[in-house]
Amino acid sequence: MKYDLIVVGGGAAGFFGAIQLSEINPNLKIVILEKSKEVLSKVRVSGGGRCNVTHACFDPLEMVLQYPRGNKELLGPFHKFLCGDMMAWLADHGVETKIEDDGRVFPSSNTSETIINCFLEICKTNRITLSTQTGVEKINYKNDKWLVKTNKGEFQSSNLLIASGSSPSTWKMIRLLGHQIVEPVPSLFTFNIKNQLLEGLAGISLPKAEVSIKELNISQSGPLLITHWGLSGPAILKLSAWAARELFEQKYQFEISVNWIGMDDETVLDELNYCKKNHGKKMVINAPQFGLPKRLWQKIITLLKLDDTNFADLNNNQLTALTDFLKRCILKVSGKSTFKEEFVTCGGIDTKEINFKTMESRLFPKLYFAGEVINID
Repeated sequence: MKYDLIVVGGGAAGFFGAIQLSEINPNLKIVILEKSKEVLSKVRVSGGGRCNVTHACFDPLEMVLQYPRGNKELLGPFHKFLCGDMMAWLADHGVETKIEDDGRVFPSSNTSETIINCFLEICKTNRITLSTQTGVEKINYKNDKWLVKTNKGEFQSSNLLIASGSSPSTWKMIRLLGHQIVEPVPSLFTFNIKNQLLEGLAGISLPKAEVSIKELNISQSGPLLITHWGLSGPAILKLSAWAARELFEQKYQFEISVNWIGMDDETVLDELNYCKKNHGKKMVINAPQFGLPKRLWQKIITLLKLDDTNFADLNNNQLTALTDFLKRCILKVSGKSTFKEEFVTCGGIDTKEINFKTMESRLFPKLYFAGEVINID
């Protein structure tokens, strides 16, 4: 089975690489090998089934700052193709997109099937072969050809694009070729927290929280979500990515500090003193402040034993304690999300062994990498 390009991996990176090449040269014979029954499965579930295609960031210098790993290497590629190019490409292929308030970009249809159908239709039009349930067993380079042995026979090509995601078996084959693999650990995961503060509050979200791990001097801000098992949301996911390797080494046992309202001490105290002066007769528990959801506010007030207190009777120690709780709430984390719910992996092919002008291996000619298989989140 001879091809001009073999793509290992039927995810977003593999499909987009194959499609780009087919559009540059429609006469090339291209095959995508996917070990599972379905292709683009992560695309289907991304963004809660709506597919968070890209982000409304149009400056390469700003965009690379969002990457815990690979930021220097990505600057060149982002000057060639960035978020605006992705949106324009989709528009050219009949997929309209929309930018949401937080900058995330989704198809206007609000369903990932729109993206999947677009990719599959192009593959059909450009005669890209999809070979599902095709597991790669061995990769060899011989006589200027790549030989890919699978459970369905051997595929041969001058060019090989590996976009297999966080696949341990593929990393093992790449290591056997001679490439260095940075040991993979989970990235982008939620925190398991058992604390009476969070009990019964699953589903509550905070729009502008700040979370930090003091011992690592790492902090992130953004929306925060209380779940049945602890905390999630963009602020937590970003924090987990930047601290991925350190948290792995700590076996996911650590403390976080939560600023529920994203304000400084002076602002909080001023607001509380204003309530003390102007709404003194109001019971503190019945008057949520700082835009906090009522149930969370009431839980905080109860835990501080202020549930029978009105604003006028709050003394300085109580005002300080409330400010502290709102700004520096210490929670113990005991584990991360389970059942492989992590979105991405920290680790993969060492970026030093890839030419980021072409995404080609520095060790082998005509061997290319894309996506999660590289040590980039």
